[in-house]
Amino acid sequence: MSVRKLGMVAFRVLQLLFIGLVTVHVCLGWSHPVLWNLLPLVLAYAVVTVANRWGGAPDSPRVAREPAEVAPPVTGRWSALNSPADRTPSHGVHAHGQTYAIDVVAEPAPGARPAFHWLWPLARRPKDFPAHGAPVLAVADATVVRVVDGQRDHLSRTSLPGLLYLMLIEGSVRELCGTRRILGNHVVLDLGDGTYAAYAHLRRGSLTVREGDRVRAGRPIARCGNSGNSSEPHLHFQLMDAADPDAARGVPFTWRGIGVPRNGETFEAPAATPALG
Repeated sequence: MSVRKLGMVAFRVLQLLFIGLVTVHVCLGWSHPVLWNLLPLVLAYAVVTVANRWGGAPDSPRVAREPAEVAPPVTGRWSALNSPADRTPSHGVHAHGQTYAIDVVAEPAPGARPAFHWLWPLARRPKDFPAHGAPVLAVADATVVRVVDGQRDHLSRTSLPGLLYLMLIEGSVRELCGTRRILGNHVVLDLGDGTYAAYAHLRRGSLTVREGDRVRAGRPIARCGNSGNSSEPHLHFQLMDAADPDAARGVPFTWRGIGVPRNGETFEAPAATPALG
């Protein structure tokens, strides 16, 4: 088991210990100092920080890899969020191989995607968003090494109360439950040369591949959804150096013909042409 994997396991165990101490303190009235309850939580974040920077942070000049050029995982008009073109780690953490991850939302026309609202509606159905059900494509010839399906596509978190719930409660619970609950329905492809592509938040029941399948670049492998730790239907895409996100370091990418779109940048991905043979 790698240092990063051990670190993620220890992180979750220490979080559970923190919850246990607080519960015992409140329910049984133990007289230990209240601040002792915070010790496992402090240790949890210290451990995961050290583990994910072990051997150097994935974006440090000393260890960063050259960007891998792959095809875009979507077609049509999309916008980028949480882009590594603006900062790394793009999602604020190196954990789960996310250093160079990107989120993309479908924008087939200006105004087609429901906007964020401060209070109402609290949430929307996934099908209200143009990304929901959009095909997701293999970015290269690859072998399918991980397939997780069966998690529901939940309502959006596109209001202030919904977003606070996602960040403060739901996200913490999903973190405790492990990578599967964070990524939701997802697929990992082995692209070769120690590079793996992960696609997260896919629609339940839409995955068309199984572990061990060989796929060609441009083949549809699933549809975009809103499963896992997601605020609205979108595709979370990343390259990494291992099939298990808990053990992986992020790998930089560039999309052929597009590059890496910046936050808020709209881009047009051409229709894919799967290779023959």
